[in-house]
Amino acid sequence: MKDLVGRVDRRTLLKTMSAAGATATVITACGEQSASARGVTGAEFDKTVRLATAGPGGSNAWKPGYALDFLPPEDMPTRGEDSSVLAGEPKEKLLEFYRLMSTSRKWETTMKDLFLAGEDGLYGAFHTYVGEEAVAVGVIGALNEDDYIASTHRGHGHLIAKGGDLNRMSAEIFFKESGYNKGYGGSMHITDMSKGIMGMNGIVGASFYMAAGAALRGMIRGTKQVAVAFFGDGGAASPYYFSAVRSCKNLDIPVIFVNENNFQYMAIPVADTAPTKYISDYTKGLDLPHHLVDGNSVAAVYNATKKAVEWAQAGKGPSVIEALTYRWYDHSGFAGARIGQEGAVGLPYRTDDEVRGWMTRDPIPRYKRWLLAKGLVEESELAKIEEEAQSAVDASVEFARNGADPDPAAGVLNTHAEGAVLASQFYNRKSAVAT
Repeated sequence: MKDLVGRVDRRTLLKTMSAAGATATVITACGEQSASARGVTGAEFDKTVRLATAGPGGSNAWKPGYALDFLPPEDMPTRGEDSSVLAGEPKEKLLEFYRLMSTSRKWETTMKDLFLAGEDGLYGAFHTYVGEEAVAVGVIGALNEDDYIASTHRGHGHLIAKGGDLNRMSAEIFFKESGYNKGYGGSMHITDMSKGIMGMNGIVGASFYMAAGAALRGMIRGTKQVAVAFFGDGGAASPYYFSAVRSCKNLDIPVIFVNENNFQYMAIPVADTAPTKYISDYTKGLDLPHHLVDGNSVAAVYNATKKAVEWAQAGKGPSVIEALTYRWYDHSGFAGARIGQEGAVGLPYRTDDEVRGWMTRDPIPRYKRWLLAKGLVEESELAKIEEEAQSAVDASVEFARNGADPDPAAGVLNTHAEGAVLASQFYNRKSAVAT
């Protein structure tokens, strides 16, 4: 073996050994860091060769249901670095994390039921974030208030975690004038720029350069602000992704690229489309930190993000976080969903067992059990938070129902160069008819 090492460079040696079926234990003896076959380790990777023998991608032989192989433990670990870091935070912050995760779940679940009931006439695209709440709360909880995020079309959880107003959110879903976008945008564009959110949008992969631009601005001004670019497993296939990470690395721009890998693209298993074991493998050669974490553990996500923030604030540039999680509903809309029931079943690109299996790793009950097991809060405190979250959601729905509809004339204000003139003419014609 020693002679072989002398003739072959280390990277080629490790690739050859892995291809020949060498175990992670054997390869680790050569000095490289190993990873669990399930891949949910929370380990940090720099410029390394992947040693895991399995991963969400890289094998078109996998079929719907394969994501069951990557279920994290039933409970969040109560020991280890991730647990210790989160447990060291003030109780108020721990309770706030629970409030935000619960509020996000209850708001989206309520909206799902309203869409399906049809009584309020809701329509349009609605991309649920249910099942992924630990990623938004864990990441944004590690940021400063003035840091930036760039979201996706599946951005409700991000907005809530960044302090979004439920009343304005619900009003936008009802297309009311009091909504975040005054009824113009609906679910896929709902955002709050005042909170440092660069926008939700329907352009897959748009977050990369939006976050980079915001971070570059802070870098030039010397504010030490960082920016997060959220993106899904499908978004990593965008032609913007690699070039954005590379450019940020070239200039040491403080961006954290957060991949919410929920295994499914729009309706295709990641295994059929990703050429590598993990999405984070795409940029390993750029020599920047990579964190592969259990995305249903708010502790794992939070700890990884804290490290990435510290790295960025120290002027060392970007990091990549890949959080393995799972989407409970269809890509958009509510095919296979039922009023009063959680999760969507009967979808052709995944199995119902897969959905139910990942639902048993629900990030909110996992966090609740962790809090109680650590003795950090009382169960009555969590019950009160859940009750207050549902009350806030219900109140936001009533606020939306009672809101004013946008004036039809306002439709040209933001869509035409002479919008104000046209709107004025419309009002004048309407007044003339009325008289």
